[in-house]
Amino acid sequence: MGFLIFVGFGILGLVVGGAIADGSTAALGFFAGLAFGALFVRINTLSSRIAALEREKQAPRPREDVAAARAPETTPQPQPVTPPEAVEPTPRPAAPAPAGVIDSAARRASIAAATPSPPDSPAPQRVPSPRTPPPPGALENLANAIKRWFTEGNVPVKVGMLVLFAGVAALLKYASDQGWLHVPIELRLAGIALAAIAALGLGWRERMRRRAFGLSLQGGAIGVLLMTVFAAFRLYQLLPPGAAFALMLVLVAGTGVLAVLQDALALAVLGIVAGFAAPILISTGQGNHVVLFSYYTILNLAIFAIAWAKAWRVLNLLGFAFTYLIGTAWGVLRYEPALYNSTEPFLVVFFAIYLAIPILYARKREPSRRDLVDGTLVFGNPLVAFALQAALLDGDRMPLAYSALVLAAVYAALAWPLIRNAKLRVLGESFAVLAVGFATLAVPLALSARSTACTFALEGAALVWLGFRQQRWLPRLSGLALQALAAGAFMASVTFDAASADTIAIANGGCISALLIAGAAFASAWLFARAGANTQAALLLYLWGLAWWIGAGLREIDRFVPERFDPQALLAFAALTAGLAGGAWRFVRRGALAWTAAVALAFGVVMMIAFGTAGARPFGGWGLGATLAYTVLGFLTLMELRAGSDAPLRIAHGAWLWTLTLAFAIALRQLAGDNALADGWRDALTLVPLLVAWMLALLRPAWISPPVSARFDAWRGQLLASQALVAIAAFAVLLLHAGETAPIAYVPVLNPIEL
Repeated sequence: MGFLIFVGFGILGLVVGGAIADGSTAALGFFAGLAFGALFVRINTLSSRIAALEREKQAPRPREDVAAARAPETTPQPQPVTPPEAVEPTPRPAAPAPAGVIDSAARRASIAAATPSPPDSPAPQRVPSPRTPPPPGALENLANAIKRWFTEGNVPVKVGMLVLFAGVAALLKYASDQGWLHVPIELRLAGIALAAIAALGLGWRERMRRRAFGLSLQGGAIGVLLMTVFAAFRLYQLLPPGAAFALMLVLVAGTGVLAVLQDALALAVLGIVAGFAAPILISTGQGNHVVLFSYYTILNLAIFAIAWAKAWRVLNLLGFAFTYLIGTAWGVLRYEPALYNSTEPFLVVFFAIYLAIPILYARKREPSRRDLVDGTLVFGNPLVAFALQAALLDGDRMPLAYSALVLAAVYAALAWPLIRNAKLRVLGESFAVLAVGFATLAVPLALSARSTACTFALEGAALVWLGFRQQRWLPRLSGLALQALAAGAFMASVTFDAASADTIAIANGGCISALLIAGAAFASAWLFARAGANTQAALLLYLWGLAWWIGAGLREIDRFVPERFDPQALLAFAALTAGLAGGAWRFVRRGALAWTAAVALAFGVVMMIAFGTAGARPFGGWGLGATLAYTVLGFLTLMELRAGSDAPLRIAHGAWLWTLTLAFAIALRQLAGDNALADGWRDALTLVPLLVAWMLALLRPAWISPPVSARFDAWRGQLLASQALVAIAAFAVLLLHAGETAPIAYVPVLNPIEL
């Protein structure tokens, strides 16, 4: 039946195309007719499926099934089992046994089969079940359909109809070419339009009795009318552009009304596609963008009205894609800054329409459905609209920052009531994420033009979150891809944008953009770790975010901190990293966080050596602030890590003690130098903190064990070994030391070095 409809509509399309075409446009007419024929077949197929589902849903259940469903379940009574020895062989009856005898024999056979066989009896062989043959492919189905069409039913009539259609079409074309028919093209087009209107009326009449046939006929008639209007305007110049556009608008509106009245999604799709294509088909290249976008506004309002009654996601996506794609194409080809005032209102209207449609879609969907939130529109609409807004503003950052704040306020206002609705909670949470994202985005936009990287990073994290909420892998991959694009966009902005425009440390576009990329990666890593989906992916995302965090910090230190203050800034940054990692470990017990804190605290040892090399003072000026920050944040970090594993806690605590020891050693050495003491005094004072720390670890470990307390005993021996090793190395070096004691006289044995 499907193949018959395909051939019928295909030949009908060829006939209509041949009748419309003339001369050089014959090939165009034939191919256009065949294309519309294929479109009609698709509409017929969808309509048939919908009708079959409706009949299956409305069909009453048989009484036998209802009675069986209502009958109480009865447990079969066990029958007495007769031992095999007591059964005597009976002679084979000549006549068929009664039904009762057959049932008893079958029951005994089943009981005997269920009784375990003796050990010496051979085990029954299991017969392999036959394999189910694979379903036929598309080519095989097509071949079978063609075979059935030519071998079943009234074959002569079918073949005769094909020959008749082809012959009539060829005769009409030949007669037109030879000049036998002198029918004006206006009458030909009018006749085709009248026939299509009659077919449309017949399809509407048959919509209740034969739904699939009626919808197919309506779709075909509307397609023929659209093609006729297009041919009258484009091929034969019989209609002015305004009249052709008005006729197409009427046809599109009528198609939408028919689709809603009959609950026919295929008709709605046909109408929307034709509606968006109409201005392109009718365009003469000299149109007004205000008229174009006004028409698209009316069309999108029609989609909004349909979304109020029907949850047709494909219709919403088609409108969204056509609107923004055509608008973007116009902007690339025709937009000028002078057209901003006449273009911006349409962008706001389109954004508002596709902001409201996902809310209507979620209200119409059943709560049990997995795709309750249309992630494409929820996150794609602000992403595309904000990018177009940035293009309209032509890089003006402050208005773009204000736009981000307005978007944040709008999404926050919508998120509050939606979160309180149990059915729409996920949609409300999505809007809340967007509100926070745009509010955060407003800060770097006010200071830098790197809006693309920030937008992609925030949208990527939001898509990963939505993917886990809906248990779908595509949004997760899309979110990770957006974060990768964010990194690429940031690197491009750093390469081609002048960094000298950033005059404030940290509170500048470059730093905040990098921090947003790092935050998006950390959030994605936490989502993967919480779901237990992929621990390797979670670790890679965490390391990716950590790299961006460290890169942002080092970049700010290199750009805004004088070189002589690099050790102090690096020590403070290491302390901040350790404190943040330790604080995060309190809520997310992951080994990567503990190791990050441990390595950051261990970096303090390297920085203290750099203090001594650069002559920076650990307890003076900016060095005092960095040392205090390291001491306090290190202590708090150790308090958090003491509930974790031994290895990172051991490294963190040992590094913290060694850093403080070196800080006091460097401070005493610098104090001796300030007082013009000789090398003997400086070297001896440098070793005093080491000796004090060694004695405390050996004799009074409780004094230096806080905040790890009793767990210090597990690695106290390792700390003592490291202190002893450094002390032995210092002893060997001091054996060759001259031991100057100026400004006092040198006394053997009683000098600072030997003491």
